Amino acid sequence: MKPLAHKDFRWLLAGRTSGELGNAVAPVALAFAVLDRTGSAVDLGLVVGARSVASVLLVLFGGMLADRLPRSVILQGTELAATLTQAGIAASVLFGFASLPLLVGLSAVNGAVAAVSLPAASALTPQTVPETVLGQANAYVRIGANLGRFTGAALGGVLVAGLGAGGAIAVNAALFLCAGLCYRGIRVGLRPAPASRPLAELADGWREFASRTWVWAVVAQFCVVNAVNAGAVQVLGPVVADGTIGRAAWGFVLAAQTVGALAGGVLAARWQPRRALLVGVAVTFADALPVVLLAQAPLVPPLLVAGFVTGVAVELFTVAWDVSLQENIPPDRLARVYAYDILGSLVALPVGTVAAGPLAAHFGTRATLLGAAVLLTAATAAALLSRDIRTLRRISPRPSG
Repeated sequence: MKPLAHKDFRWLLAGRTSGELGNAVAPVALAFAVLDRTGSAVDLGLVVGARSVASVLLVLFGGMLADRLPRSVILQGTELAATLTQAGIAASVLFGFASLPLLVGLSAVNGAVAAVSLPAASALTPQTVPETVLGQANAYVRIGANLGRFTGAALGGVLVAGLGAGGAIAVNAALFLCAGLCYRGIRVGLRPAPASRPLAELADGWREFASRTWVWAVVAQFCVVNAVNAGAVQVLGPVVADGTIGRAAWGFVLAAQTVGALAGGVLAARWQPRRALLVGVAVTFADALPVVLLAQAPLVPPLLVAGFVTGVAVELFTVAWDVSLQENIPPDRLARVYAYDILGSLVALPVGTVAAGPLAAHFGTRATLLGAAVLLTAATAAALLSRDIRTLRRISPRPSG
């Protein structure tokens, strides 16, 4: 039986896709709203930074909440809150009372809402489908998310050009409302957890996280991988592109990664190896490929291929990781483990982005990129030293057909 045969999953997929579409439109529209208002890149950084800080600070609370309350209800509430914050920003822009403190405050609230929703959304998938199609279900969710991001980035620019920043943010609010309405169609619940103090619940989640070597080893790997990629690709990539292939070509390279991600989602839906986590971790070696090319041969054709391959690898890993967690972590603690995963994977991102520029200035861009490729390779190789990662097998049988 395929995932789309299950009504709860269809509503989840529609909600996740609509939410990701809204999340992709939001930064484009918000950036132009701030620049139209103040014209300052520093102000834009403050607004974006407020959202990021709130997300990191509250993600553990989000995981704890998602293990105590029905996750679909949490998602309805968070999408409604996101709707209201974006509607507030839209109104302030459209009616001329937007100010930097107001935009920073509403963005921080939006980041807090995202922190609460992420663990709930990730942990809800196994409640909507049987174990036999869990791998396919996660692949479909990833395909929908990538379609939402890819479409949303382009849609954001079109909406800003046609409706202005305020109108674009109003449409963004409507997308979040649509996601919330989709989540209302999900009827699965979660047995309430026994009453406990918040710190005790977080400690239970930490024990669940730390007791499995394969969990914390992969999170440690991606703490390095995500930070290095952020600095090498997001910061130094455009610098190299400016002096070699040009900005337009760099945009195509990034688009190739998105196309690869879509292809990777389709592949993950059809190919589900028994040692999925081993395969997912191993293909992360591909992350070093575009970084080496930026350092040694910044040419469009090989970078397009590398971007596509990296996108495929990211999706194969993500689906394998989600299925591994969902099959092996007790359902009543799954969201808290996801929260520690999100925190560990993202906490070093600012370090990567801030350090890239000074390192390139001191050692040179080429040397910095090659060093980044070495770190990416070393982090993945270190994760593969874990016997638990190499031997973990899928629990549920692969679907037929």
